[in-house]
Order: sequence, then structure tokens, then C-alpha cells
Amino acid sequence: MTPAAPRSLAAPLLALLLGACGQSPSSPVEEGPFPRHLPVGMTSIPSRPDNPLTPEGVALGRWLFHSPRLSSNGQVSCATCHEQGRAFADDAALTRRGVSGRPLVRHAPALINLAWMDGLFWDGGSKNLESLSLAPLTHPDEMGNVQLPLMMARLEEQPEVVERFEAAFGTGGLSLSNLLRSLAQFQRTLVSADSRYDQWRRGEPGARLSDQELQGLELVQRHCAPCHASELFTDNAYHNNGLDTDEAFGEDEAETRGRARVSQRPEDEGHFKTPTLRNIAITAPYMHDGRLATLEAVLEHYRGGMVVSTTLDAAFQRVGQRPGLPLDDADKAAIVAFLHTLTDEAFLSAAELAPPP
Repeated sequence: MTPAAPRSLAAPLLALLLGACGQSPSSPVEEGPFPRHLPVGMTSIPSRPDNPLTPEGVALGRWLFHSPRLSSNGQVSCATCHEQGRAFADDAALTRRGVSGRPLVRHAPALINLAWMDGLFWDGGSKNLESLSLAPLTHPDEMGNVQLPLMMARLEEQPEVVERFEAAFGTGGLSLSNLLRSLAQFQRTLVSADSRYDQWRRGEPGARLSDQELQGLELVQRHCAPCHASELFTDNAYHNNGLDTDEAFGEDEAETRGRARVSQRPEDEGHFKTPTLRNIAITAPYMHDGRLATLEAVLEHYRGGMVVSTTLDAAFQRVGQRPGLPLDDADKAAIVAFLHTLTDEAFLSAAELAPPP
């Protein structure tokens, strides 16, 4: 791949950037051999004024995301723990794929529709995509660049890398800030909005949901919102969904405290970011520590396995009963059936999101 963006990527990106000027949310954006869409109601991919999407910046970010050159041992890339075929998630509960081989304390989350996310990581420890990559780049168990200047020095020694940065940002473009900007640009293009559910929402010819799937949608809207709200299927907030007792909070600050690690507020103990339900059928295992292996196990947890604690979300509390949701076996089956309609096969195989040639 040349440092500049391929011709097939430039046109659709410009179309997305101009979306706010009148593009219908149901209009396909041609990108490669299949149409790309935004979630219904969205008209453009939002970006920061100091880091607008450009074809060259996205192309550089794509190359960096898939390049092991960013790791201290030259063997681990962002994509190592965020596989496209799994909606940029990982199939291990606590992956050992980082440079150290030690297990992480959190499950690697799926990277889906990040441009609309408010707060990143399971505890919201990063406020925006421009700062997101610093943590995995420097973590000794992930990409291992404990000293970032050494990483930058390695990159500066490689003429091809310098050329790629100059193509995106001009002369002298190789810098840590531009590296973070380009990764952020690429991650903003990880847009998933062409599942069978989306096609049905757009009213495309032949798109339909079965009676059971429609029942599952109604149950999700009744029981799972507002946490899994809007076309993004997340409220971008933090909740205690009954995984642990009060005694567990604080035993390991990184693993169990959740949002309280960042906010330092006791009422946030055990609160974690609401993940999107998009592509949920292929992003197992589930929860911040990957403790639940299947969608059925997740629904069993909500039906009768929730743990009482002082910070348990009020939505799950029931007077005189165990906390949870009133779901019978038919309800569970319907919800699982609907969740499968949120799998976006085009997103999982999009050539422009895969490793560049």
C-alpha cells in the first residue's frame, strides 16, 4: 500500500464527511464491493476540529492499527487483540496475546461505532479516541512501550514509516501526536450499521424480521433500555449490573472498582461501561472480565443470577424479590434470536478495515 489512501477509500470518506450537508441516513455509501451505511438517524461521522477525517490520515491509521511495529517486541499490533472477524474484539476472557504473555485484568472490548462513544474503556478512563491508544501502547502487558521516546526512535529509523506520516501530515509529520491522531481517525471509521436489523430499519426490499425476532426486539426495548438505547444500542453510561458483592470492590482497583477508579466516588463502585449490542453474537465472552461465555449465560444472569450490592442499578431492583429481569424461557429465546440480527457481516469482512496490502 502506498502512503496515500487508495482511490476506493477516498471517495466514500469524503461522502461521509459531507453527510451533514444533506445525505440521507438511509443512502448507501459505496465503499469497495458492498454498500456502507451509518446508523439510522446519523448523517456523518463526527470528528474533532483538530483532527478531521482525511483519506491519508485514515490510511495511515489503518496501517498503524495492523502493524506490529508499534509494539516493543515487534510482534503485537492493535489488531492482535482486536480481530476484525470478531467485530474487533478478542475471544479470550483475559487475553495473553500482549508482549508479556501475562493475562490482562480486563476483557478486550469490541471496537464498534467509536465515533459516537462518550468515554472509552470499561471505566471511561479515556475521554476521546485521540488519547485512547496511549494506554495499550504503554502498558507492559499489552504493547510494552514503557518509554514512548524509544518507540518513536524506532519508527524514525524506518524511511517507509517517515514517508507514510509525511503523506498524511506533511513534512515533519512523524510525531506521537500525529500517530495518535491517525489511529483515532481509522477507529472512527469502524462503523457497523448494515446488519439485517439495519436493513429492516431502512425498509430495504426483502428485509424482514421474523415474529420471534420482532418479539425479541420488543423485549429488548422493554427490559434492556435505556442502558442499551438508541441505534447505537448503548447509553454510553456506567452501571452496576449485579456481578459482584460490595466486598469485591476495591480488591483489585483495575479489575473490580469500575468507574470508581476514575471518578473516585463510592457510588460508582462496580459500575462498568454499557457495551453496544451490535455484533454481540460474535463478541463472546461477555462482561468486563469475560466471565460469561454465552448470550444464554448473560440472560440467565439477568434473570436470576444477579448479586445484591449497595451500588446495584435501580433498574434491576425488585421489592421483595431477587434482583433481575422477569424473563421466561420463550423470552430468552426471542431476545437471543433478535440479537443475532445485529450481526453485520459486511463490517466483519470489509476490505478497507482489514490489514492493508
